[in-house]
Amino acid sequence: MTETVVNVQDAPNSNAANKQSGHPLGWIKINVDYFKTVPGIIKLLQVLCGIICMSCASAFYEKATHFFLFVAVVSFILTLIWIFVYFVSLREALTNFPFNWILTELINTGIWAICYLIAFIIQLAVWAGNYWPGRGANIAAGVFGMINTGLYGFGAYLLYIESKRTS
Repeated sequence: MTETVVNVQDAPNSNAANKQSGHPLGWIKINVDYFKTVPGIIKLLQVLCGIICMSCASAFYEKATHFFLFVAVVSFILTLIWIFVYFVSLREALTNFPFNWILTELINTGIWAICYLIAFIIQLAVWAGNYWPGRGANIAAGVFGMINTGLYGFGAYLLYIESKRTS
């Protein structure tokens, strides 16, 4: 009499692959630890200072404040996008995409540091001599713009160091 023996073993990755392919957002990994690092804290401070700049500046009286608000709003939106990229680990998920993330973020952060530098100088120069209502709030917006210039400049410096280290 012939006896047949069948050994059944689960493949180690077969179940994980099926679960991953069945889940459309399986590539998303929430990365809260990034915001405990110095670059993550800098990004959060940039957003906080951007909110203060936008809330203090009033473009009703002076055209120069229009430019200041443009810089504050656009840099705020782009920084929120970068926060989202790091929060869902998009940079790590798209490793096959031929895109230099560090260089792109360095250029973005450097441009907004220069724009904030120009904007806060104009904002403070225009509002220092005016005595219209809202003068104090607009000067405060300029001061927070100066702080945000330093934050964007420091962020660009950290990205420059990281780009030199990785290349």
